[in-house]
Amino acid sequence: MYKSTLSTDIKILLTASIFRHIIKPMRYTFKQFKTEYPDDPTCLKTVLENRFGDTCPKCGTVGTKFYPITGRKAFSCLSCRQHIYPLADTIFRKSETSLWNWFYAIYLFSVAKNGVSAKELERHLGVTYKTAWRMCKQIRLLMQQEAITLSGTVETDETYVGGFKAGKGKRGGFAHKQVVFGMVERQGQVKAEHVKSSGARVLLPRILETIEPNSTIYSDQAPVYGSLNKRGFTHESVNHGTGEYSRGLAHTNTIEGFWGQLKRSIDGTYHMVSPKYLQSYVNEFVFRYNYRNEAVCPILLKLAVKPV
Repeated sequence: MYKSTLSTDIKILLTASIFRHIIKPMRYTFKQFKTEYPDDPTCLKTVLENRFGDTCPKCGTVGTKFYPITGRKAFSCLSCRQHIYPLADTIFRKSETSLWNWFYAIYLFSVAKNGVSAKELERHLGVTYKTAWRMCKQIRLLMQQEAITLSGTVETDETYVGGFKAGKGKRGGFAHKQVVFGMVERQGQVKAEHVKSSGARVLLPRILETIEPNSTIYSDQAPVYGSLNKRGFTHESVNHGTGEYSRGLAHTNTIEGFWGQLKRSIDGTYHMVSPKYLQSYVNEFVFRYNYRNEAVCPILLKLAVKPV
């Protein structure tokens, strides 16, 4: 009788490869978007339904009917006759921009792998750069990272974002680069954060807070990871300094792939990101990665009706 001689490590790798090919991301096309949201009244009704359902926020009547008010972005409740403004306290509040344009901007963010710049949104919608920049900023508010816990096999790494500046000491070199720390669960979710430094005092608390004990952590040989085995984790590292990038299952290729996408997008789409707003851009790519197997546009539209 034939007996498999494949090692456990190879079997796991083959299973992971098959898994990646079987699960394909759901697609949400512009044709679907245009069919579901053809005009402003439809978009406004969608916000109302997603936010309040069939319950009046004024009188609390369940199963009531809402009637649109001509000339206003509002509805009237059949039961109490009070006016309901579904856009209040959302990212759409006090905006003179067409609500369909807002929905279309959200759709663009959901399908653009490399992000959407304010300049590109300006060209798509025919609005001013100031309006486009504000819309981008507001849409990124929908992509705030959730408090998640990682377990199983987790890769950790830090990267540096920003340009090289000529000079010595604190005036130049890599001193002006911003540190982003990331943790990714293989075949799972990623969590990344703009941090002050790559020292143990900054990174270790984040590892202990996010990764469950008894998990396996793979990293490079940075000193910050030296105490992980004593803290209840199984830790292995690869020595990038000697050209070692994988050893069996020990590698950081998953998190490195995420960094590659983030940096290519910043360089190619945004060109430069201020440290003040860097976290919001990191959130955008974390959100897109964590929902990579789902249709992102409907998710963002449901988040858009929540108060901010």
